[in-house]
Parts: sequence; C-alpha cells; structure tokens
Amino acid sequence: MKEIRIHARAGQGAITTATLLGYAYFLQGTYAYAFPHFGAARMGAPMNAFVRVDSEPIRLRSQIYEPDYVIIVDNTLMRGFNCFAGLKDKGVAIINAEAGLELPRVKPTQKVFIVPANSIAQETIGRPLGNTALIGAFAAATGEIKLDTLIEAVKQKFGSRALEGNIAAVKRGYDFIKGKA
Repeated sequence: MKEIRIHARAGQGAITTATLLGYAYFLQGTYAYAFPHFGAARMGAPMNAFVRVDSEPIRLRSQIYEPDYVIIVDNTLMRGFNCFAGLKDKGVAIINAEAGLELPRVKPTQKVFIVPANSIAQETIGRPLGNTALIGAFAAATGEIKLDTLIEAVKQKFGSRALEGNIAAVKRGYDFIKGKA
C-alpha cells in the first residue's frame, strides 16, 4: 500500500488534490481512497487530506501517520507542524514554495522537491491555487502516475472554463521537476 499525506489550509484545494490523485490512480487500475481531515472548520485553518492506494480494496480508514509521500500546499505550515513526521525512509516530499525556502533536516534517503506551484498557477489559471501544479510535480518526482493519466483525471474534474489552465499547470509542474532531474 502507498500512502500520501497532504498538508494545506482550508480553501487551498487539498481535497481536490487528493481526489485528483485518487482518481488518477484509479484510472491506472488500482484501488484508491481519498479523504480529508479537518480541525476547526473555517477558511485558512490547517487541515490534511490523505490518499491510500493499493492493488487490493482498501479497508483502512485512519489518518496516515507514516506516509510514502508528503505534499505541502502551504509551506507556512512547516513553522508550526512537523509536516515530515513519519515520512518513510525513501519518502518523497513536494513543497509549494519559491526558491530559497529553508528546509528541515531530512534523511539522506528522502527526497524533497520545491515547486513554485502558486506562481505556475497564477500564470496558467489566473489564481494562486497551486494544487494542480503540485500533482504534476508529484507525478514527475515519484513516477507513480503517468502524465497522460493525470491529465485525464483533470479533464473529468474541471469544466471547460478552468480546464485549459489546470492542464497547463499540471504540465508545468511536471516539467519543472523533470527539468531538475
């Protein structure tokens, strides 16, 4: 089983991120379970979303404490929370931030990628909601999801007005990581 934990603030698209990732995994023929966890139910409050993926049906319904992957939509959460807590030894973290972000210490076997997802989204969508750029970066950094499959998931989620910009954001996030590899 692979597990993904997403750190964000309410209103930043973490549930959409989890849903898109889960659906993309489903399109690739695996079982996926995506779900949120809220503290205070208000805009801007810290929250998590989770995705579990397996070749067998998923019965486990608890939060994810030892993820294979971490996506941090709002890097300011790293000041008050240990977003890397429990990240597996060969885990991968994708952080939405501009260059120059001071990173916490991670194990030498873990990989951390910084992606200017909000900037990408501002250019492609017209709003600084970097979640689709982050899932593109996730696909490139992990190799877990094919880019075409991810684009198909985006096509199913967004209407015609937002579709083109979100597909462009996915591709730019993907290319950003591939350019670093």
